[in-house]
Amino acid sequence: MKRILVSGGAGFIGSHLCTRLINEGHDVICLDNFFTGSKNNIIHLMDNHHFELVRHDVTHPYTAEVDEIYNLACPASPIYYQYDAIQTAKTSVMGAINMLGLAQRLNARILQASTSEVYGDPIVHPQTEDYWGNVNPIGIRSCYDEGKRCAETLFMDYHRQNKVRIKIIRIFNTYGPKMLPHDGRVVSNFVVQALCNNDITIYGSGEQTRSFQYIDDLIEGMVRMMNTDDDFVGPVNIGNPNEFSILELAEKVIRLTNSSSKIIFKPLPFDDPKQRQPDISLAKEKLNWHPTVQLEEGLENMIEYFKYIAC
Repeated sequence: MKRILVSGGAGFIGSHLCTRLINEGHDVICLDNFFTGSKNNIIHLMDNHHFELVRHDVTHPYTAEVDEIYNLACPASPIYYQYDAIQTAKTSVMGAINMLGLAQRLNARILQASTSEVYGDPIVHPQTEDYWGNVNPIGIRSCYDEGKRCAETLFMDYHRQNKVRIKIIRIFNTYGPKMLPHDGRVVSNFVVQALCNNDITIYGSGEQTRSFQYIDDLIEGMVRMMNTDDDFVGPVNIGNPNEFSILELAEKVIRLTNSSSKIIFKPLPFDDPKQRQPDISLAKEKLNWHPTVQLEEGLENMIEYFKYIAC
């Protein structure tokens, strides 16, 4: 049994991770300020005496005795991270500093949940971990993109300078139950719109591509990364390399929901990437990991979850 801290543990990804760790028999401290996280996501764990919920903002220091730290705290949807761009940047940067400081004091392993957004609007396709990215440092998405890039810098410098035992993963588009129904991300947007028989909104031509990863595959990759030897720190891409256009996704969702929704097109937001596809060769080699849930199966699970809360 390990004692594990999950910052952002009541969020979409964090709550699935907390459940996995509790099911494995660990003690889990879930840290969240509930800006985008929800108690509903972890309500099923509240009576478990191995689970502890703490309301806390990672921009302020936190102390606990733990063996491992998963640093997930940061809004990941454009609607939420652009709402308070300064706080988003502070969460990525100050949150990393505070969690790294705790890991250093405890000699604990710490995993940083970074993002494919560090690649920006890529000119290399698919994206490998040695690609430095094509990121606008002063755009409306920069608070998140550059905040996560700075967090990776801090993790590497704490590792090189202070010998902190770090792990870095770069998470590509992930979807599944417990996403917020109106968080502005494309899969949840389309599913909710289709279930309510509203127009499905595509920004741009719909020819831009994404690779969609189901939440269970991500959690498996995260846990495997945390359990690798200390000499492998990453970064490593965790995503599904099967690439779909946004238009293809919309058509799949309409078909699977048997919806009467029509597709409408609106202007593409500024700085929205045109392509996003992970090269997962490193994850296959180092983690013996690859995604197992394909898009239609994952969408069916997502649709079943949203049936009761969408409209």
